[in-house]
Amino acid sequence: MTDHPRRVTSALLSVSDKTGLIEFAHALAAHGVELVSTGGTAKAIAAAGLKVKDVSEVTGFPEMMDGRVKTLHPKVHGGLLAIRDNKDHAEAMKTHGIAPIDLLVVNLYPFESTVEKGAGFEECIENIDIGGPAMIRAAAKNHDDVAVVVDPEDYGLITRSLETFDGATPLDVRRHLAAKAYARTAAYDAAISNWFAAQLEDPRTPRRQPKWRSFGGTLIQPLRYGENPHQTAAFYATPEKRPGVSTARQLQGKELSYNNINDTDAAYECIGEFDPGRTAACVIVKHANPCGVAEGSDLVSAYRKALACDSTSAFGGIIAMNRPLDADTAREITKIFTEVIIAPDASEEAIAIIGARKNLRLLLAGSLPDPRAPGLTAKTVAGGLLVQSRDNAVVDDMTFKVVTKRAPTDAEMRDLKFAFRVAKHVKSNTIIYAKDLATVGIGAGQMSRVDSARIAARKALDAANELKLAKPLTKGSVVASDAFFPFADGMLACIEAGATAVVQPGGSMRDDEVIKAADEHGIAMVFTGTRHFRH
Repeated sequence: MTDHPRRVTSALLSVSDKTGLIEFAHALAAHGVELVSTGGTAKAIAAAGLKVKDVSEVTGFPEMMDGRVKTLHPKVHGGLLAIRDNKDHAEAMKTHGIAPIDLLVVNLYPFESTVEKGAGFEECIENIDIGGPAMIRAAAKNHDDVAVVVDPEDYGLITRSLETFDGATPLDVRRHLAAKAYARTAAYDAAISNWFAAQLEDPRTPRRQPKWRSFGGTLIQPLRYGENPHQTAAFYATPEKRPGVSTARQLQGKELSYNNINDTDAAYECIGEFDPGRTAACVIVKHANPCGVAEGSDLVSAYRKALACDSTSAFGGIIAMNRPLDADTAREITKIFTEVIIAPDASEEAIAIIGARKNLRLLLAGSLPDPRAPGLTAKTVAGGLLVQSRDNAVVDDMTFKVVTKRAPTDAEMRDLKFAFRVAKHVKSNTIIYAKDLATVGIGAGQMSRVDSARIAARKALDAANELKLAKPLTKGSVVASDAFFPFADGMLACIEAGATAVVQPGGSMRDDEVIKAADEHGIAMVFTGTRHFRH
C-alpha cells in the first residue's frame, strides 16, 4: 500500500516531549513544509531560527484559560478532518477559510509521569490533555489524507518518506501511524480512568467497581515467542512503576523470554515479603512457583538453605535476593545453571563474577516491591477480563489465633509466620513445610490439598536423600496451608510427614473436626483468618 501518496505542505506541531523536535522541524522546513505550532513548541522552533506560525494566527483566537483552549477550533479540526477529494468538504474549506493540515505531530501532556512523581489531585487533573487527543483522533480518522505522529521515534519514518516520495507520505505509513495513534490515546485514557477510579475508592463501599475498565501499556520489548514457540508475544509497561522485572536494569545476558519475565516477576514479588532490614532472604522460582525460600544471616547462607529444599528443580531457575548481591553469593550461584538473578543492587565484584557467565541474566531493580501497596491485577478469560485488587495482606499485620490446646513454641511460631509468608506466592492448592526459616517441602497447584501435602513430603524425602540426611527435614517442621483444610485428612498427611504445628486461614464448616484431630495428635494450630489463593 505505497500508493495514494499525500504531499505534506503544512504541519501542526504541539509536543510536550521535545526530544528530536528541532532536528525534525529543520527536516520539514527543508521540504518546504509550513510549520504551525503552539505555546512552548512554537517558542522552541522559533528560537532555532525557523519560521513558524502560531496557531492563534490560524484560528483568529488567542490561547486562553491557561492554555486549556488553543486548538479546539474548526480551523484546526477542519484542516485535519476534511477529505481532500470530497467536493463538499473542499467547498466548506474554501467558504470558511480553512487551510489543510497534512501532518500532525503531537505528544500528550505528561499525565502518567505526573502521577508517578506523586503529584496532588489538582496537578494531575491539569495534566490531562484534551486538545491533543482530539487532534490525534481526528488526524488518525482521516489518515487517507493526513499523517499523524505521536512518538518522537517516528520522526525518522516521516523524513525518510518525504525523501523517498518527493515530499509526500504513502498510505501504508499513514495507516501504520494512525493505528499507533489510537493505541496511544487508548493507553492514555486508560491511565487517567484507572487513576481517577482509585481516587474515588470508598472504604465503605469496597465492592463498587467502575462500569468500564481499560488497561494500556507501552512496549518494552517484542519477545521471541510466548510460552511456546508457536505463540507470539511482547512485554508492555503499565503506568504503575512497581519495582521488578519491568523496571529493572539488565546488566548482562541474553534477552529475557516470556517465561523468564513471568518467573522473575513471581520471584521478586515473593522476595518483597522479606524486609532486608530484618533479614537476608533468597527465593528460587521454577515455572512461577517457589521451589526454595529461606532467610539467613547473610545472602549466601539464605541461598544455600533455599537451594537445599529442592536442588533438582532449582536447576535453570530464577533467583531473587532482597539485598544487594555480594561476591560470595555470586560465586555460589554460578556453581549450577541459573537463568536469571534479580536483586536490588550488586557489588562490582559480584557483577564481574556473574559476567563470566555470558548467558546468565543479571537484573538490578533498585528497590523491592512493597507487599502492602495497593494495585490491580488482571487476567484474561474468553471474552473478558478478571480484575482484582492485589493481594496485599502481609503476615506482619495478621493476628495468629491459637485454636488448639497446645500453643506453638516461639520457634514454631517464627517458622509458621515464615511459611505463611511463602504460601501467599505459591499456586493453590498450597502446602509449605518449613523449618529453621527455610522451606523444606513445597506442594503447589494440586487439585487436592492432600496431594499437595504428600507431594511436598515426597520432595522433602528426595532432598534428604540428595543431602544424605538420615531423615527428611519435614520431621519437626511446621506447615502452612494457603486455605482451610476442608477435612482433617490433609492435615493428617502433614502430621504423618512430621509436622508439629500448622497455620491455616480457618473458616471451614469442619474446623472443629480439624482442630479435634490436631489436639488428638498434640499438634499446635493457629488460624489467620486470611486466605491466599493464587491461581
